Amino acid sequence: MTTVSEAVEKVMRLAPVIPVLVIEDIEHALPIAEALVAGGLPALEVTLRTECAIEAIRIMKQVPGAVVGAGTVLTPDDLKRSIDAGAEFIVSPGLTPNLAEAAYKSKIPFLPGTANASDVMFALECGFDRLKFFPAMAAGGPPALKAISAPLMAAKFCPTGGVTPQNAPEWLALDAVICVGGSWMVPKGKPDVARIEAEARLAAGLAR
Repeated sequence: MTTVSEAVEKVMRLAPVIPVLVIEDIEHALPIAEALVAGGLPALEVTLRTECAIEAIRIMKQVPGAVVGAGTVLTPDDLKRSIDAGAEFIVSPGLTPNLAEAAYKSKIPFLPGTANASDVMFALECGFDRLKFFPAMAAGGPPALKAISAPLMAAKFCPTGGVTPQNAPEWLALDAVICVGGSWMVPKGKPDVARIEAEARLAAGLAR
């Protein structure tokens, strides 16, 4: 039987980068998902920052090969809405006792946000050892995560927040990092699908 940790890690190992997506126009959801998957990035994090995010999850799930999750999940209600929409994994910027309990009971792959050793210890105490490190650069960058992860060896991370094509290799070189989250593949505005696919291919080719 697959454990929650194994299920989360399976998502994290689909590609070196999980695109973090803010979908502001529902008409953009399908072409963005198609371009990213074609470029080799199947795990798609749709952040709940816009009114159309839940519908975008439903639409993106239609793309063959796409593994669509919800990000910016803040409450048990956000969690339920995301799961009802078909989200296959959940990402949050932090972790509260209520959200931890709801996520643990749901058994859905879950990446709670952590920014320091106390956050990581709380997540581990709640049963989560595959974690988001956020905001990655503002929280101290690779040196901070390297220091935090040294005594907390059970935890593995997906740094997100300020990750770029330039610094992604430094993150991915850390033993504690499985993948990174980034938004650079999909700039704001009408999607240029050829550019998105090209950026996705470069991201998918990053070494880890």
